[in-house]
Amino acid sequence: MTRQEATHTPRIPLNRDRVLRAAVALADTIGIDALSMRRLAQELDVVPMALYKHVANKEELLDGMADAVVAEIDPPAAGPDWQRVVRERILSARRVLLRHPWAARVIESRTGPTPAVLAYLDSMAGSFRDGGLSADLTHHVMHAMGSRLLGFSQELFDTSGPPGPPDPAFAARYPHIAELAATAAHDAGSAVGGGCDDQFEFEFALDLLLDGFASLHRRGWTSARAVRAACGEIGSDGRPA
Repeated sequence: MTRQEATHTPRIPLNRDRVLRAAVALADTIGIDALSMRRLAQELDVVPMALYKHVANKEELLDGMADAVVAEIDPPAAGPDWQRVVRERILSARRVLLRHPWAARVIESRTGPTPAVLAYLDSMAGSFRDGGLSADLTHHVMHAMGSRLLGFSQELFDTSGPPGPPDPAFAARYPHIAELAATAAHDAGSAVGGGCDDQFEFEFALDLLLDGFASLHRRGWTSARAVRAACGEIGSDGRPA
């Protein structure tokens, strides 16, 4: 055996899973905006055309990366307490997104839910249904939760701002916003970048929503009854108006 043969390292076969894992790791390192098929090919030490045997284009690569990230979320825990099961699963999703800070933007940019996202949302709906919530209430719960089900929330505007007291002119024009901004500090490294989506705010809103859903469930809430109440057909006690 020659020295060259003895030191030769067999090339690891390229497959879709290896491509996606490498793409996720590379995006973690260089950011999603810098990720390209050519840069990924360099990372895998292959020619760019080799990637297209496993992902048809950049969009399919991003779909697969979103699925790979969602697959890291813990499965639902066992137990009868649906609020605890849902809460722990969502906080697991948040931990995953904090490991991959680019992922929230990629998930939001997809034209439709990817298979792993659909499976996750189906499982989450199942957790609400297993907890006794009706299909009607679960439908509205899923809408109300939105992206929070996946561990992040999109704030209306960035209130992070520079440290210190607000600009006097801004405070004079928008006194209540300035007052709120001065009352609390927020994480710079939130799951969605700047703004109020830090861990405390996220869990505060999550618990508020889950408690509200539980209250509606106990009251036997239905959308049909809510519509009738809104139209004045019945009172808040469910009796005819």
